[in-house]
Amino acid sequence: MLMKSIAAGLAGTALLATVAFAQSPTTTTDKAAPAATATTTTTTASGEWRASKMSGLKVYNDANENIGSINDLLMDKSGAIKIAVIGVGGFLGMGEHLVAVPYEKLKFVNEAVASTTTTRPATTTTTGAATGTEKTTTTTAPATSSTSSTSKWYPDHAVFNASKDELKNMPEFKYSE
Repeated sequence: MLMKSIAAGLAGTALLATVAFAQSPTTTTDKAAPAATATTTTTTASGEWRASKMSGLKVYNDANENIGSINDLLMDKSGAIKIAVIGVGGFLGMGEHLVAVPYEKLKFVNEAVASTTTTRPATTTTTGAATGTEKTTTTTAPATSSTSSTSKWYPDHAVFNASKDELKNMPEFKYSE
């Protein structure tokens, strides 16, 4: 049985190979073939952001407090984005309050939000009396902020000038049917 399958496979392959060889390209000797020019056009969009990456983008206020995240972007019929739907509060999508804010009121930032954590490489200064009996030691650790590398396809975060409570007090946005 195995030998019959192998023989049938070889016969089928031979038939296909002869059909492929029979189709040889025709050549003309009276003219030289024109050189094929392959032009590949690529479009780049440097400085543009992907709309798919805007959903879930964190929104901060001017005091660097996280006030929510972008849930959706609404555009008019011409394709211009007019409204950003921001989700405020809630936990794992439960109890989230959606508000609609004008898109032009959002400011997008490529740098990461300044971190409030401090590092421990500290400088120590010692002051005291000339006799050396009284010493006061002060240790200060400089606050550092981390900055991320700028993403070329979406911003790091958005800034909207409102507090979380102000957004929660705004009328809730609902999608009409």
